[in-house]
Amino acid sequence: MKYLIFLVPFLLFSCGKKEDVVTSTNQNLDSLLKVYPDSVELLVLHGNKMIKNYRLELALSDGAKAFRLDSTNNEARLLYADALNNRPNRSPEDVARAQKFYAFLLKKMPKEPKIYVSLASTYSQQMDFDKSFLYINQALKINPRYRDAYVMKGSNYLVLNKIDLAKSSYETAVQQDPKFFEAYLMLGSLYQAENDKICLEYYKTAVELQPKNVDVIYSLAYAEQVFGQTFKAIAHYKRMLQLKPDYHQALNQIGVIQQYDLNRIDSAIYYYNSALELEPRFVEAWHNLGTCYESQKDITHALQSYAKALKYDPTFELSRNRADALKGKR
Repeated sequence: MKYLIFLVPFLLFSCGKKEDVVTSTNQNLDSLLKVYPDSVELLVLHGNKMIKNYRLELALSDGAKAFRLDSTNNEARLLYADALNNRPNRSPEDVARAQKFYAFLLKKMPKEPKIYVSLASTYSQQMDFDKSFLYINQALKINPRYRDAYVMKGSNYLVLNKIDLAKSSYETAVQQDPKFFEAYLMLGSLYQAENDKICLEYYKTAVELQPKNVDVIYSLAYAEQVFGQTFKAIAHYKRMLQLKPDYHQALNQIGVIQQYDLNRIDSAIYYYNSALELEPRFVEAWHNLGTCYESQKDITHALQSYAKALKYDPTFELSRNRADALKGKR
């Protein structure tokens, strides 16, 4: 199982009260930016909003423009650094540039723990964990209860394969911020990787905090499926589909339960086909559909399903192996 790694877990935001002033007008930032496209203040507010919503490329555009308009503005520099450091496809050059920005800002704001942890994250990405821990610990000297410092520690320990220390760090993070649902997800994934059912409790807490987040619900549903809580898992997958009807992976997983846990092959076929109606390139569902037909001795449809899987992913060995095994049985 893959862990959720928070390499840059804490997205930094403007420390002033300007956001309160703007939001008090009840005007949309997008609309304001159309009227005042060169407002550094609005660009910073909008960029930080994009970071919170994980729309990092838009945040990068805002940050680059704000910094270009006023390179002396520390909030613009901070936004630009955060966007560079958090963008999904960041390059080593992006990280190095963000690192220089954070080092500059640290001289301007030496008592701000956010900057220390941001700088630590750049060193983590460069695999220099000694420097990363150095800056994390400096942040904790300023604020021993600073949540994101513990999250960054946990991420470092995870990369270093020190799992017990990673769990301890994430536990400390949620002690500082009991509503930090991402850390509950991380703890759930760590315990699930150890086949420990306590992961369910962490996932349940995350769902309580994010009851409409389909990805969070999926984590709980899948763990319930793994640990044999079949009907709870189905209920959660169906809840996901109520919230997001096009979540094809939920349909696929219900199909897996119908096929392997409940031995309801016709129902499994229905759910796999439903998933494929939403996502025709869904390789796993084509393969699963093939195994259903194979169990019904319907070799023709089984081979057709495996062929579809291989059409979309020629390297998918499970389907290739089954197709090769069936070719002589037609």
